[in-house]
Amino acid sequence: MQIRVGYELIYNCPQPTPMILMLSIHYSRASDMVAADYLSTEPSVPITAYRDVYGNWCSRIVAPAGRIRLKSSACLRDTGEADPVVASAEQHAVEDLPEEALVFLLGSRYCETQLLLDAAWRLFGETPPGWRRVQAICDYVHDHIAFSYENARATRTAWEAFNERAGVCRDYAHLAIAFCRCMNIPARYCTGYLSDIGVPPPYGVMDFAAWFEAYLGGRWHTFDPRNNMPRIGRVLIARGRDAVDVAIATTFGPNTLESFKVWTDEEQCSVIS
Repeated sequence: MQIRVGYELIYNCPQPTPMILMLSIHYSRASDMVAADYLSTEPSVPITAYRDVYGNWCSRIVAPAGRIRLKSSACLRDTGEADPVVASAEQHAVEDLPEEALVFLLGSRYCETQLLLDAAWRLFGETPPGWRRVQAICDYVHDHIAFSYENARATRTAWEAFNERAGVCRDYAHLAIAFCRCMNIPARYCTGYLSDIGVPPPYGVMDFAAWFEAYLGGRWHTFDPRNNMPRIGRVLIARGRDAVDVAIATTFGPNTLESFKVWTDEEQCSVIS
């Protein structure tokens, strides 16, 4: 199958404003690209691309004073299969973990492991280690947090989500990540596109999605506590410790986001050479 993804963001800046944008599809999907996701801006401004410390593609611009439109559209091949479930994946002893996974055991800006440690062991200390423990964490977070765009807050942390019991997909991911790290399971935050393919209506307004990956059985596995079921058509943009590392736009000056559109559709794409 093929999936068309894209976005259109319109910012209004009262003065020239440097921006770091993390909107490019992750390099791990490069071989699936039918039509690449080139960032375009209106008005046109110089764009500098680089890879961050986690391997994510980033773009740097200086938005001029006034309105600027950021837009991209891409097409990818996809297997059409749902997220894999590997119930036999085992949890590693900390001393056996690869060095690159260790940073994802540590607390971070939005995942305060030191505050959640006692609750994590009380809730999950008796669960079987490995996949079933991570799934138990996802089940708990899915049931514990009430999804609510009205209560969305960019500053909400895992500890606050645990106590407030409300949030959006990033809050589900942050709380599950923090619990996993408390249980000595490396977990990293992911953001990207998530289609409604295979999901019955009604459909919500399309947005970028957040989920996480846990390191079990020698590799990283996808978990999604917000939806808490395997999904089709997940397209990764970036990975990091938490939402700080993978913000779609980091701006260095005052601005207003006037319009925000995201699309993810099953579509047979044609390429004009």
